[in-house]
Amino acid sequence: MIGVLRDTGTRLTPQSEEKIRAGDLLLVCGRVEDILRVKTAAGIEIKSDFKLSDRDLRDGEMQLFEVMILRGSDLIGRTLKRLRFREQYGLTVLALNRHGVSLLAKMSDIPLRFGDVLLVQGRREDVERLVADGNLLLLQDVSRRSKRVGKQRWAIAAFLFFLILSVTQVVPLVVAVMAGVLLLIATRTINAQEIYDFIEWRLIVLIAGLISFSAAMEKTGTDRYLAGLIVRWAGDYGGMAVLAGFFLLTVLLTQPMSNQAAALVVLPVAVKTAVALGLNPRTFAVAVTYAASCSFLTPLEPACVLVYAPGRYRFLDFFKVGSILTLAVFIIVMLLVPIYWPLR
Repeated sequence: MIGVLRDTGTRLTPQSEEKIRAGDLLLVCGRVEDILRVKTAAGIEIKSDFKLSDRDLRDGEMQLFEVMILRGSDLIGRTLKRLRFREQYGLTVLALNRHGVSLLAKMSDIPLRFGDVLLVQGRREDVERLVADGNLLLLQDVSRRSKRVGKQRWAIAAFLFFLILSVTQVVPLVVAVMAGVLLLIATRTINAQEIYDFIEWRLIVLIAGLISFSAAMEKTGTDRYLAGLIVRWAGDYGGMAVLAGFFLLTVLLTQPMSNQAAALVVLPVAVKTAVALGLNPRTFAVAVTYAASCSFLTPLEPACVLVYAPGRYRFLDFFKVGSILTLAVFIIVMLLVPIYWPLR
């Protein structure tokens, strides 16, 4: 049972002690044959012309969320019934999707697996508690899908305003972007909370920490050590070999690390090595930037994790296809980058 609609108001996620009254409109989720069987036994009438939208499934703090079960989650291998999911977490599971197939029949008896996507109804703080514990990954807030059709013209106007300011260079680019954002906020096309939600604070903290890590490498001489290894192994073969060495080093580091982290670690080392060898540091910077995006060999990238289970991929699948993509990018970069940014 999803909710109860009565004259006194809507009651979503009703508790087990909730008493059903005559005239109540019950929102239920299940197979048609099961609902028909209950209809005959319990003396209820099915409202065939009743239409339900996402807005009807929100009552005050109640919202809809799509979440995915993470690897190592405490929920894996256990059923919703055994977990007493609604009572323990305050959330109602409306649907379960596994490998692209929606499982609606007897969801409470299905053992949960890594990669299962759940459509849940409840309060944001209850969902965030499970997300913070590492049990779930929040994919989408379904309650925020509703489009602000009346604000489309303001979104277009803000984009054109930013475009004109940036192209004419009347103000610096940063000021042009800020002016466009302020126009969106002033016209209520987007609110401040949504802007904060768009910011990936963990990434900002990660970049700040890795800048310190890069400084530590410089202070301890680790950067010179790594550069020395590459120059020692590839220096006799010319600047292109050194460039290829830094490309491969970045590709190796970007598999377990994030793209930004790998670039922040290797970039200062590559630039210093290029300057020491009398080569163009910009060539090395561009090559390292491209190499940092070649995280195709493993499913450790967050975007790969999202499709790993739903797509039923294996670890070896990423290596097979990723090695071909990495080789193709390596060849293209080594051929084109020195043309547009010559080594000398």
